Amino acid sequence: MSIKEFIDKEVKSNDVVLFMKGTPQFPMCGFSGQVVQILDHLGVSYKGLNVLDSDELRQGIKAYSNWPTIPQLYVKGELVGGCDIVREMFQAGELQTMLRGKGVPLRERAQA
Repeated sequence: MSIKEFIDKEVKSNDVVLFMKGTPQFPMCGFSGQVVQILDHLGVSYKGLNVLDSDELRQGIKAYSNWPTIPQLYVKGELVGGCDIVREMFQAGELQTMLRGKGVPLRERAQA
């Protein structure tokens, strides 16, 4: 399986996927950590993939999305964006609305 096929499979078989530096339990950069905090705050179930485990994955996700930075958040097969976009969407309530609209369950107290 090529790296593109692997990424495509992960993105399409998981409702929410975060390509990040480190793991959800131990983010290895501040930007990845911020996205993890937002998703955890919202109570979103997601899969975190550590791009530091494989240079092939790190370069592959950038080519797959045509997006130069990591982290990258995917919801229902679509790229949402990186840290700045996710943070701005969260602060405006747009991330919560988009997740609900795509059928991704949120924790009840995360209505903001």
